[in-house]
Amino acid sequence: MTAATLSEEVARNALRQVKDPELDLNIIDLGLVYGIDVEDGDVRVTMTLTSPGCPAGPMITNDAYRVLRALEGVKDVNIDIVWEPYWTPERIDPKVRALMGL
Repeated sequence: MTAATLSEEVARNALRQVKDPELDLNIIDLGLVYGIDVEDGDVRVTMTLTSPGCPAGPMITNDAYRVLRALEGVKDVNIDIVWEPYWTPERIDPKVRALMGL
């Protein structure tokens, strides 16, 4: 993979490897990732956590940083944690919500 093939989709697929250890679901299916911008090898992720006091927060952000940095063509990774809009279980992928019985 080269910088030319680095895209939002590639970054999103990489982030599927990052799980919230408390829910054992990846951060994409959980709806924690609000946006991914890829430009000239720089990847910026706007995401949230399930709660401001999420004890797994540092682990989740470190894992996200690690999987993105491992992609060929990535020069820099910025992860912005935001609290607006606030995460709710409705943000979970509908198929996953159905499997969870929500």
